[in-house]
Amino acid sequence: MTKSIKILGTGCPKCKTLTNLVEEVVKENNIDATVEKVEDIVEIMTFNVMVTPAIVIDDVVTTKGRIPSKQEVLELLN
Repeated sequence: MTKSIKILGTGCPKCKTLTNLVEEVVKENNIDATVEKVEDIVEIMTFNVMVTPAIVIDDVVTTKGRIPSKQEVLELLN
C-alpha cells in the first residue's frame, strides 16, 4: 500500500531540507510512497502542528519542529 507522506512547513530552509531528506530516503530505499509539501498555514493547523517542519505519515504526525536523521526517517517509514 502506498504511504502518504506530507511535509508541513511554510517554505523555510529547514522545511526544504526536510523535504529533500524524506524524498531521498524514499528513493534510496524503494519505498512505495507519495511525498507532498504542504505550505498552506490553514492546512498545517488542521494537524494541530504549531512548530514546523513536521512529517505526517498516513495522517499521523510523526515529528515536528526538527529535522530527523536519515535513519530515523527510514524507521518511521517502515
